[in-house]
Amino acid sequence: MTSRDWDATDATLTASRALLGVVARSVSGALESVTLPQFRVLVVLTTTGPLRMGALAERMHANPSTFSRSVDRMVAAGWLERSSSPDSRREVLIAMTSAGRALVDEVTESRRREIRAILARLNPAERDSVRAGLELFAIAAGEHSIEELLVLGI
Repeated sequence: MTSRDWDATDATLTASRALLGVVARSVSGALESVTLPQFRVLVVLTTTGPLRMGALAERMHANPSTFSRSVDRMVAAGWLERSSSPDSRREVLIAMTSAGRALVDEVTESRRREIRAILARLNPAERDSVRAGLELFAIAAGEHSIEELLVLGI
């Protein structure tokens, strides 16, 4: 690698720390209401829709019996709801409530506002450069699975 490559690496690391700060600030308010693992459940259900208990536990890399107790607490708190599957009455589906959806939407909008404010500090040409650079980076990085991103609650 050339010194220019190292400069790009260091610049990307610095930018990743800045974005991680945005993520941390956006989720901090939600963590007053739910734990990070609970927020991760809400994020998964936002992307997948209702899931069977076993499938949701698998996505969370959790033991189904232990995970069931966590879901019980989230149902009691009003973040999740259980319902019978239309395909099989023996299967229980776990879905987000409107309160759960509102919490995820609030975090996403907080993140969006902060990113918008950061970008507003740049002139239009600089914003275009940032957009183009991030698009290229995202393409080079490839699509990450929800499981990889869940560690951070995003």
